[in-house]
Amino acid sequence: QVQLVESGGGLVQAGGSLRLSCVASGRTLSSYYMGWFRQAPGKDREFVSRISRSGGNTFYADSVKGRFTIMRDNAKNTVYLQMNSLKPEDTAVYYCAASQLAFPYSDYENYDSWGQGTQVTVSS
Repeated sequence: QVQLVESGGGLVQAGGSLRLSCVASGRTLSSYYMGWFRQAPGKDREFVSRISRSGGNTFYADSVKGRFTIMRDNAKNTVYLQMNSLKPEDTAVYYCAASQLAFPYSDYENYDSWGQGTQVTVSS
């Protein structure tokens, strides 16, 4: 399994931006489809975004489409989530996850390696 460590979370005002990073170790990141999920207090973990192994294909939840961008740098074993125009409802713990399966990309059970999460708090 690949080990994942997220960073970049924090407190930001509504309308602001954050960039999350997820660094992989143990195995080559290019072998994995990478996803971002989030979980708010009292809610289920929800899909945010997924990027293919080469970075050529991306998917987004409707709630973040047009505001978030997922990217990867396989040479640096790192995946990013650029979050712009943040809203209070984006407040959650954000997790990156790795999967060797292309589909279903939005199902968290499809991912077998997870980071510890990074807190994102958006104030109104």
